[in-house]
Amino acid sequence: MTDEFKALKKFDAGKGREGLFFSLPALEEQGIGKISRLPVSIRIVLESVLRNCDGKKVRGKDVESLAKWNAKSPANEEIPFVVARIVLQDFTGVPLIVDLAAMRSAVQRLGRDPKIIEPLVPVDLVVDHSVQVDFFGSPRALELNLEMEFKRNRERYQFLKWGQQAFKTFQLIPPGIGIVHQVNLEYLAKGVLSHKSEVRGQKSEIFFPDTLVGTDSHTTMINGLGVVGWGVGGIEAEAGMLGQPVYFLTPEVVGVHLTGQLREGVTATDLVLHITQLLRAQKVVGKFVEFYGEGAASLPVPDRATIGNMSPEYGATMGFFPVDHESVNYLRATGRGEEECHAFENYFRTQKMFGMPRKGEVDYSVDIDLDLADVQPSVAGPKRPQDRINLPELGRKFRELLETPVHDGGYGKKQVDLREKHVVELNGSAPQNGAMFSTDTKEDQGIRPGEALNVLEMVANRPTPDPGKEIEAESSQVFLRGRTHIGHGSVLIAAITSCTNTSNPSVMIAAGLLAKKAVERGLRVDPGVKTSLAPGSRVVSDYLEKTGLQTFLDQLGFNLVGYGCTTCIGNSGPLHPNIEKTIQKYDLVAASVLSGNRNFEARVHQHIKANFLMSPPLVVAFALAGRINIDLSRDPLAKDKDGKETFLRDLWPTLSEIQHTMQRALTPETFRKFYRDFAEQNPKWNEVPSSTGDIYEWDAKSDYIHDPPFFEDFSMEPGHIAEIRSARALGIFGDTVTTDHISPAGAIKESSPAGKYLMARGIQPRDFNSYGSRRGNDLVMTRGTFANVRIKNLMVPGTEGGVTKYFGGATVPVAKERKSTTADSSRGKPEARAILEGEQMSIFDAAMKYAETRTPLVILAGHEYGTGSSRDWAAKGTRLLG
Repeated sequence: MTDEFKALKKFDAGKGREGLFFSLPALEEQGIGKISRLPVSIRIVLESVLRNCDGKKVRGKDVESLAKWNAKSPANEEIPFVVARIVLQDFTGVPLIVDLAAMRSAVQRLGRDPKIIEPLVPVDLVVDHSVQVDFFGSPRALELNLEMEFKRNRERYQFLKWGQQAFKTFQLIPPGIGIVHQVNLEYLAKGVLSHKSEVRGQKSEIFFPDTLVGTDSHTTMINGLGVVGWGVGGIEAEAGMLGQPVYFLTPEVVGVHLTGQLREGVTATDLVLHITQLLRAQKVVGKFVEFYGEGAASLPVPDRATIGNMSPEYGATMGFFPVDHESVNYLRATGRGEEECHAFENYFRTQKMFGMPRKGEVDYSVDIDLDLADVQPSVAGPKRPQDRINLPELGRKFRELLETPVHDGGYGKKQVDLREKHVVELNGSAPQNGAMFSTDTKEDQGIRPGEALNVLEMVANRPTPDPGKEIEAESSQVFLRGRTHIGHGSVLIAAITSCTNTSNPSVMIAAGLLAKKAVERGLRVDPGVKTSLAPGSRVVSDYLEKTGLQTFLDQLGFNLVGYGCTTCIGNSGPLHPNIEKTIQKYDLVAASVLSGNRNFEARVHQHIKANFLMSPPLVVAFALAGRINIDLSRDPLAKDKDGKETFLRDLWPTLSEIQHTMQRALTPETFRKFYRDFAEQNPKWNEVPSSTGDIYEWDAKSDYIHDPPFFEDFSMEPGHIAEIRSARALGIFGDTVTTDHISPAGAIKESSPAGKYLMARGIQPRDFNSYGSRRGNDLVMTRGTFANVRIKNLMVPGTEGGVTKYFGGATVPVAKERKSTTADSSRGKPEARAILEGEQMSIFDAAMKYAETRTPLVILAGHEYGTGSSRDWAAKGTRLLG
């Protein structure tokens, strides 16, 4: 380890331990920048640059440049940021582990020790993206959903289990434990890390801040604990795993000065929706946001984590809170050891980074003031998380949007009568593996396996249901018996979901207390509302059970359905088939209410057009109301058992009630218990068989895991860059072609190259699952590249989907011009379009034909090509097409 700047110093790590650290105050004493004036988030990144300065991947000038960060004019330079660890979720994590397995196979073929392929930093993968809400409103919902999850994903889980034993630095959190970001907050994060290193001829323990990147955009939730980290693409995460820096441009840092305190009845969810609206207007994309001031200091870590979680929604790289007493208290409260807590506090004190900065103590690029007392109860929607609506205005706003033209963000309805309702009969047989109360065909249920449902990333990534045994009638949900009446504004999905809010005990307990008061008054939820509770960790279930609140949530249909992302990422499962038919028949603008972080149209469910984000207690309240076109500050929710009108104010718990309940429910031992032995908590995981050894035994019969060709010609020597000559265009695209256009995550269409391939392998459309679940198989993913049903290739005008023109090895014919009926909006005249004469076929088929003649291929596209998530397969798939 080098120490070019002579900044390696000793400090008291607590509990009688002496540690070494790279001192930022020592760097400032040398006159290298006014480091004590830098935002805390920049200082933590600077420490990593300083500690990893080796003259090669991190140079001395990188240290000096960042130490001299200019708030008003940051240098336009890339920062080589070496992170301390990596977190993954299963959809994006599986292909990364496949790559590592493929590298080991390649190294073994070269006669070298395959164990040299090993992540150089700790990697944690949490399986949370695969569970969906097939069953709900039943005491057996958790068990049945888990059974379905394992049935669908057995091959993927077998592979992950092999990886768990093959790589020393790889830890896997199995299904049914929690959501990656909440598990990270409650268990994985340590605040400060250390490792043994050779220093001046002897082994010494060097301490440094906990930093990370993750393959999910909401990795920023950990910013609430004072940990620097954000979401990246798979290739960047893979580079980080192998000890390479993650590069990013020197950012501006927006300081948000918080003052005051939240008023009674206002939740952390209300605050984050307010902040999302505020910062969206400030255009913070690509910037760090750092919260500070007395108001920030008053917020507990779960509230801070809620705000950090939604950084992608307000556009920032991070939403960071500096480390202070609340941070240390949270580590203690969640069962971390005293040794860890002492090291955490002492390290940040020694680095002069402990405590919430006050106004004027730090230089920010932009300063924004927010008085927490100004925050009001709110929801956000119906199509974007930044579209905040004050709670009393929701009914009026929804009525306005119904008749607002579609191009202005509305629904384009005319002369709507919100009193008009349609009767839906809900009686039927017991559900079959998520098929709800029907034994009809999949088409009659409103589910078309293999149909691409939406072009948005993570909208249609839900697996398609597969057939199975019919469960016994007593497990069927009473909430789906009888009939319901639905119309515009009817709430049809009410989901307490997402780590954004389920990680926050105050809002979860508030939801339980509201449910308790509702049940005691005899209130109930309409049978047409699909209710669910999917916490981000088992700790939530424990304190809801301890306090007796889960019983009341159950009575309203909010039974536990699983521990995972569920409705928040679109894994909401199907609605009752008769409800789906009614929505389609009358073109209803029905609503979902959820405690999630994203609400793009069709993300939650393909038939639900209006989606509103809100706090968990409000989710319960709107489930009781059954409609979104209501003013909960004035209108009654329902009538109680005595026929008396019940208002939201009658049910809303006081702050003292919430705090009293929390104090008796949460203990450090609770967290230690649930993060002690994962296998014991999920016996199904123990039943999954898997291979062992350092080399993965690739199974030619597997359609989920396949040895990719990236390392077929792998050499221990660097390759060379070949010239591209006589290339053909495989696709010509316009602006804003996202990574989901390039490599969709959603359902696999039967007529697509990937669908045809799977059917040729004997797989029926009902078992296709999704592109997201098959990211471990390059043969599927290459066929799925540019297969989005909404992508438009300008080589084939008037078409959508992954098609192109093939010209073979001959000279491309001269383009013929013809008049188009499309007007050139810039000139107001008909435009002449060049029509290329060639054979039309799928992009994949054309690429394979070109490969036969070794013809190089290029993709031409406009502005914002390749933006979005899932960037690894957007790059890999394009490369494999040639």
